[in-house]
Amino acid sequence: MEMGCDEKVGVMKRGFLWMKSLVEKLVEIGSKTKALGKDDPRRVIHALKLGFTLTIVSLFYYYKPLYDNFGVSAMWAVMTVVVVFEFSVGATLGKGLNRAVATLLAGGLGVGTHHLAALSGHVGQPIITSIFVFLIACTLTFMRFFPSIKAKYDYGMMISILTFSMVSISGLQDDEVFLLLEKRVSTIFLGVCVCVVISISVFPFWAGEDLHNRIALNIENLALFFEGYGSEYFKTSQDREANKDEKLIQAYKSVLKSSGIEDTLYNFARWEPGHGCFQFRHPWKQYLKIGALTHQCAFRIDALHRNLSSSNFQVSQEIRREIQESCMEMSIESGKALRQLVSSIREMTQPTQAEIHTHNSKAAAKKLKASLRSSRLWEHCDPLTLIPAATIGSLLIDVVDCTEKIAEAVQELASLAHFNSAKPGVVSLEKSEAVIQIEKEKVQPNIGISFVTIPISTG
Repeated sequence: MEMGCDEKVGVMKRGFLWMKSLVEKLVEIGSKTKALGKDDPRRVIHALKLGFTLTIVSLFYYYKPLYDNFGVSAMWAVMTVVVVFEFSVGATLGKGLNRAVATLLAGGLGVGTHHLAALSGHVGQPIITSIFVFLIACTLTFMRFFPSIKAKYDYGMMISILTFSMVSISGLQDDEVFLLLEKRVSTIFLGVCVCVVISISVFPFWAGEDLHNRIALNIENLALFFEGYGSEYFKTSQDREANKDEKLIQAYKSVLKSSGIEDTLYNFARWEPGHGCFQFRHPWKQYLKIGALTHQCAFRIDALHRNLSSSNFQVSQEIRREIQESCMEMSIESGKALRQLVSSIREMTQPTQAEIHTHNSKAAAKKLKASLRSSRLWEHCDPLTLIPAATIGSLLIDVVDCTEKIAEAVQELASLAHFNSAKPGVVSLEKSEAVIQIEKEKVQPNIGISFVTIPISTG
């Protein structure tokens, strides 16, 4: 009796523990689901849109006239919604057009192949069909390796191979093959049209708008680094370790990870029609140019941060005092220039103020080079102690050059996209003088910024 009671207690205990574990997992899943939806509420809307679209298409089975016309082939419309409906309008439109056009063209080619093979007789039909299937599959598969085709038409190529194979080797009579192709093309076109209409008309999510905002966010992350990390150059190693802000480090590192996302958004944005502030033939390719320059700047910032974090970064107080003002001004002005570019992109206005800060940072870079080449500094300091300062200075000068290129690319975008003119405001005397100096330098030959070279004597 006691053994039976012990067994019952053991079973109840295991059941209780299992129920407790199940509840904990459900709570964890619920919290993760809530966090996922809170992170981007558009995900919830997209899920609802897909469910709504699939419900509309599935009504073909319950509306008798449509079912009598399409029959079981209406399933192709349901499958089309499942595979075509994507998060953004561009992705849905691109994938839908790929599927529709590929089905039509490959289906027509398959019907022609089927008819030609049927003329060759019972013996020659499988041979002719096999030869055409081999050639078409090999050709389209090889074409998928071309970067331009893979980026925009990869899904269509895959559907072409599938449709051609299904139609050409169906083994049906010619009239039956035409009927099969007609029903499949009709249902796929119907499914694509429903997907596109719902995607555009009900809370549309535009890939072009996401690309626009991501480019602005990446530039803002670089500006945050300069604004919050400028004083790091002149702290001791203990102070830098104590006051390190991981958010600033993660800000520029997030830029390094976004290259693939930008390329994907660009490919989707090219499919989208004009909408909102983004008119037809908007220069989406210019965003990739700005993104590439932003990544280059982030790589240089990463090298700058690694040098600052290195245990070998030791600079004497005399050298610090000599280069402090120039380095701080370069960092601050670069941050301000990038911040102005962010404002210009988000408001879609001409980046007039960014040129002023870029000019100031270039002037500070020239001042830094002059300081490092100063004979007075070389007379009183060991040349080896100048190497860390010169390394940081060279990296900052390189970043200034990169910032200038980003500003030029944004200016080109503003010109191509016809951004609005900036709102007139009060311009200070200092800014007016900076503008005059910029105009003078545009007339004179531009002398590029070169790396600082340090002659190290062996005596």
